[in-house]
Amino acid sequence: MPELPEVEITARLLGDAVAGMTVESVMSPGLNTVRTFKPPIQVLEGHRLTGIRRRGKIFILDSDSGHSVLIHLMSAGRLQLFEKRAGPKDRRSRLLIRLDGGSELRLREFGTHQRAWAKVVPTGEVESDETLAGLGPEAWPDPPDLTETLDSARPLYTVLRDQRVIAGIGRSWVDEILWTARLSPFKRGNDLSPDESSALRDAVIGRLGGAIELYETELSVPLPDKLPLPLQVHRHEGEPCPRCGSTIEAVHYKDYVMCYCPADQTDGRSLKDRRLSKLLK
Repeated sequence: MPELPEVEITARLLGDAVAGMTVESVMSPGLNTVRTFKPPIQVLEGHRLTGIRRRGKIFILDSDSGHSVLIHLMSAGRLQLFEKRAGPKDRRSRLLIRLDGGSELRLREFGTHQRAWAKVVPTGEVESDETLAGLGPEAWPDPPDLTETLDSARPLYTVLRDQRVIAGIGRSWVDEILWTARLSPFKRGNDLSPDESSALRDAVIGRLGGAIELYETELSVPLPDKLPLPLQVHRHEGEPCPRCGSTIEAVHYKDYVMCYCPADQTDGRSLKDRRLSKLLK
């Protein structure tokens, strides 16, 4: 799932590229993609795009029509700009925003389920829209004091991914952040000491910001389907920990995997199966 760093760099690059372009037409091949119908998404037609910004993992596509489009990629979506328009054999596109000059902004989806979505909102009401109003504070660039923000009996792995608590972190970057802060994924949010809270906040800022800096040097339009995620722990089960050399281990859930270093994060203890083992503290 694209998370804060990936959405941020996409918004920056595409926003610069499309600013000032006029929308010629809008099509929605994905039958369930557009969640609003009044006004229709065709309200953008004939108007100029003014940019793309981000809130959490959600894109905000602004125009001079007085309306903005919220776009959520969900687990397998991509927002990309193409010089040529999609042909009849294109089966991945869920939303096509055709621009002057022949280019096209496409919301594409690579999963088996059609979950990516878009909705039209008056620009002046974007922040009060229920989708954004329910989000917590931004995880980057200046997250709040995490001692109070994460004051929960839930494990850090769970609470950090809760968009209502803090916006932008998902399964990939939570592994990286907790590894950087040397904290167990199963430590409770309300058990954080002041030093641990400070280390966690530093890890959030450092890992998310570092990824964005890397993307700025390596990426340009057109964006690739797969971004070069600079991950050191996530998806590295069975490999040596980059910091201590111990073996990275994982907890396998139904639809995803959580990776961590037992030596650095859980005092050498391992959790092989969440159904059969006790949660680590």
